[in-house]
Amino acid sequence: MSSTPHDPFYSSPFGPFYRRHTPYMVQPEYRIYEMNKRLQSRTEDSDNLWWDAFATEFFEDDATLTLSFCLEDGPKRYTIGRTLIPRYFSTVFEGGVTDLYYILKHSKESYHNSSITVDCDQCAMVTQHGKPMFTKVCTEGRLILEFTFDDLMRIKTWHFTIRQYRELVPRSILAMHAQDPQVLDQLSKNITRMGLTNFTLNYLRLCVILEPMQELMSRHKTYNLSPRDCLKTCLFQKWQRMVAPPAEPTRQPTTKRRKRKNSTSSTSNSSAGNNANSTGSKKKTPAANLSLSSQVTHQPHMVPFEQRGRSRALGMRPSPPSPCLSSSGLHDAPGYRCDGGRRANSDGR
Repeated sequence: MSSTPHDPFYSSPFGPFYRRHTPYMVQPEYRIYEMNKRLQSRTEDSDNLWWDAFATEFFEDDATLTLSFCLEDGPKRYTIGRTLIPRYFSTVFEGGVTDLYYILKHSKESYHNSSITVDCDQCAMVTQHGKPMFTKVCTEGRLILEFTFDDLMRIKTWHFTIRQYRELVPRSILAMHAQDPQVLDQLSKNITRMGLTNFTLNYLRLCVILEPMQELMSRHKTYNLSPRDCLKTCLFQKWQRMVAPPAEPTRQPTTKRRKRKNSTSSTSNSSAGNNANSTGSKKKTPAANLSLSSQVTHQPHMVPFEQRGRSRALGMRPSPPSPCLSSSGLHDAPGYRCDGGRRANSDGR
C-alpha cells in the first residue's frame, strides 16, 4: 500500500496544531473589488442619497478625482472635488451604461505613515452599454490611488490617465444586420470618446465652472444670502486676502545693552564696595592698583581735636569741610571736629 509523502507544513483541521489565520487589514485592491460590487448592486431607482452614501463609503471628505486623456482638440485634464464625485459616477450610468467595474493588474503598493499608494499601470475600466446599441467598452490606462491608512481605508486621491480604448460589438449583432448597410454603418461608428460618453464629458466641462462656485453655494446655504450678495462677499474676501496677506507673528525687538566704559571713578567706587564686602579675604581687587591719594580724596578726612594744633605746627594744610559730615552730626561728637573748622585761640586767631 503506497502512502502519500508527508508535507511538514500541512496541518489537518482535525489535528491539535490547527490554528486559524489571524485577521489582517483589508488590502487596497479588495476595496476596489468592494466598490465594483456596490456599483453592480445599483438599481434604476437609485437617487442622489444612494450616490452620496456610495461616495462616503469609498472616498474621503477631502478626496479629489482626476481624469487625464487626449481628445481631437488636444490633451484634457479634469479634477473634481468630493462634492462632485457622486454626480460623476451617476452620469456614467445616465449616459446609457448598465454595468461598470474596474480591473487592476500587476499593481504596486507603497506604504507610508498615514497613507497607502496603489500604482497600477495596467488598469481597465469596463463599461457595458445598452443604448444606442449593445456594446462593451474597455478603457485602458494608468490608475494611481491613495488610500488612508486606517480601518476605513477610503480613497483620498484618484488619478486615472486614459491611454486607449476599444469598443467591442458582438458578432451575433453583426450577423443579424449583415444585409442592412445602414445598420452596419451605424455599428461602425464609435459611441464614446476615449471610453467616456458625451454625457460624462459634458459634466466634466461643467465641473470646470461648478468647482470654483462651491464657495458661493456653501455660503448661500449657510447664510441664506442672494447670489449677488454671495458673489460680492466672496470677491471682497478674496481681494482682502490678496491685498493684505496674513501678518506674521510680531517679534519683540532685542534691546542691545551698552557696555559701560571703565573710568577711574567707577572703578574706585566698585573697589571700595568690594573691599567692604570682602574684608579679610586674600583675593586681589582692582583697588590694589590705585594710589593712596585717590582713595583719600573720596573719604572723609577727620582729625582729632587734640592734634589740630600739632598739624598746624607741622604745616599741614587742612582739607575743605565736607557737607556730609555736618549733615550727619559727626561734628557734635566729643573730642572730634572737622578739619576745616576754625576755633578762636586765646590770642584771637
